[in-house]
Amino acid sequence: MELHSGEAETTSMTVPRTVPPTAVTVTASPAASRATRAAPPLGRALCAMITPFTEAGALDVVGAQRLAGRLVAEGCDGLVLSGTTGESPTTTDAEKAALVRAVREAVGDRASIVAGVGTADTRHTVELALSAEKAGADGLLVVAPYYSRPPQDAVEAHFREIADASGLPLVLYDIPGRTGTRIEPETMIRLAEHPRIVAVKDCAYDLLGTQKVLARTELAYYAGCDEYVLALYAIGAAGYVSTVANAVPRHFRSILDAFDAGDTAEAARLQRRAVPLIESMMSAGLPGTVTAKALLGRLGLPAGPPRPPLRPADRETADGLLAAYEHLVSGY
Repeated sequence: MELHSGEAETTSMTVPRTVPPTAVTVTASPAASRATRAAPPLGRALCAMITPFTEAGALDVVGAQRLAGRLVAEGCDGLVLSGTTGESPTTTDAEKAALVRAVREAVGDRASIVAGVGTADTRHTVELALSAEKAGADGLLVVAPYYSRPPQDAVEAHFREIADASGLPLVLYDIPGRTGTRIEPETMIRLAEHPRIVAVKDCAYDLLGTQKVLARTELAYYAGCDEYVLALYAIGAAGYVSTVANAVPRHFRSILDAFDAGDTAEAARLQRRAVPLIESMMSAGLPGTVTAKALLGRLGLPAGPPRPPLRPADRETADGLLAAYEHLVSGY
């Protein structure tokens, strides 16, 4: 996989809506039927990677490379950088580009790199998209514009402008609980017509809306909420973008592997087994960034503190996270 060395080509690159030549046919267990899935555009097991910082709060480039290498070795075939978990609101443009370059150097072509570039400002988002492309990203994660709460026609225009500006595939990031703005299903259906808008990171908690878009488009859906990994995969999602996978990447990969092998009971067991850790990390009143960094720190992995206004988890919380982690991995 080559680094991009110049400005983006905005007209020549198109991304196929399906990938028939690389579709994978899986022979299930004897009692199960054969299942065929088209290869997802950016992998299926993606981690929403934290951004490691030093104790002084600077970007820890070496730590990021170490963590990225571990995640790929443990089953991730894609890494999402500078997303919500990656503290994009408090990292600079230069740090975002440096992170992409460092992780690309560390993982080479063993995994896709998706760079979070979404902001509340269309012009700034375009600048970040071009910077990420030049730094070596394979795709862009673009959140709905936040705070200003634009109407749907403006949301659609925002995404189209970014898709037109860059040569990279776009992942629409639908997380209205943080942005205040939903990417409505009908808007997604229209945006799916653009050749570079290929996927959705789904954090909308709207299973009916998700199914409507899956039924009418070829967008690759990624579960952005860890408790929905198996549920969305079972109805045709491409995979997941997981925060909890920072700590247990192999476990979440095993859910998809079991389902693809036709062992749906084992896939369900593995999903349920992760519930205590998912709850501790994602539903305990603290952002996933804070809990992921606390747990990784306890495991001796690169993390560092979150940047203000976020604050590190207290000792009691970190103890509870470690206990939930140890319960999960004790089953192996």
